[in-house]
Amino acid sequence: MPTKLFVTGSTGYIGGDALYEIVQAHPEYDVTCLVRNSDKGAKVGSQYAKVKLVYGTLDDAELLEEAARKADIVLHCAHADHEVAATALVKGLLSHPNERPGYLIHTSGTGILLFKDIERGIYGEASPEIYDDWDGIKTVTSLQDNAPHRVVDKIVLAAGRENPALLKTAIVCPPTIYGKGRGPNNQRSQQLPDLAKYTLIEKHGLQIGAGKTFWTNVHVADLSKCYLLLVEAAVEGRGRATWGDEGYYFTENNEHVWGNLSKVVASEAYKQGFIQSDEVVSLSAEEANRLRPRAQIHWGANSRCRAIRARKLLHWEPKEESIEASVPEVVKVEAEALGLIEHHAAKVAVS
Repeated sequence: MPTKLFVTGSTGYIGGDALYEIVQAHPEYDVTCLVRNSDKGAKVGSQYAKVKLVYGTLDDAELLEEAARKADIVLHCAHADHEVAATALVKGLLSHPNERPGYLIHTSGTGILLFKDIERGIYGEASPEIYDDWDGIKTVTSLQDNAPHRVVDKIVLAAGRENPALLKTAIVCPPTIYGKGRGPNNQRSQQLPDLAKYTLIEKHGLQIGAGKTFWTNVHVADLSKCYLLLVEAAVEGRGRATWGDEGYYFTENNEHVWGNLSKVVASEAYKQGFIQSDEVVSLSAEEANRLRPRAQIHWGANSRCRAIRARKLLHWEPKEESIEASVPEVVKVEAEALGLIEHHAAKVAVS
């Protein structure tokens, strides 16, 4: 019998790219995707003729429970903070017979590491604190309850801890993700494209405060490779992976300082002729949030981690270009979306 995989978030940026990676590697899998409506379903169907569709939302607990009951593995990429969905997926997987344990691979995010800066209300300053998923695994899986994403992380961790024979859980925790996705719908990330977008709109570079905050980063294709390796480990029956309390996987390939990345973006926007200088302007958290909701934490707080577990156990090896190398294409794409390419070309023709 082919492996039955149920995927949420298949039309999103993360889930869409993960689905692409998995289907390319294993066309023999029996894949079912949750989609919100017929328009989204058509997009998935046009790219994957063999993929089955279930129509509904993350609030449809009974539907999710039934889909998880039928699946061998659930890849949950739709929403890191949706308690109803996480609870329903766990409940469905726990209905498996003892001889067929279920596997849940849940997507969290390194926003969970922002809690100290958020509590202090200090943005734009560097932090030396770096979390890791190997020696520091117990710290990472027992963060304080008010940390972002922590509520659903706890649901997943508790389910794996309390039912180790019936349910194997893993949490994938990506940082800043960049690169063009390969999924059927949303192929755009958020943090870097939005930084480019507002640099173009405001006509200058942007940073929060002193611009000294660190985030780790990963290319979306490298992230998807980690999902693939975990799915393959589940198919093998645990495989090389660890699950439950030790099934927590950071996925990073490097780290950047937001102020430095802002300079790269502004320099590239200037080089491409969209702004008049490569100046970077410092904004307060309040000023940044008026431009973009939650800008103060996405560009102005620290999220630093090291992805040791996936490298050691799964032999995960990120290979894609750096976040800095991706900036020229990001600036171009955002300029096109804002209608600046046409306007720029017209100006050049007149001059």
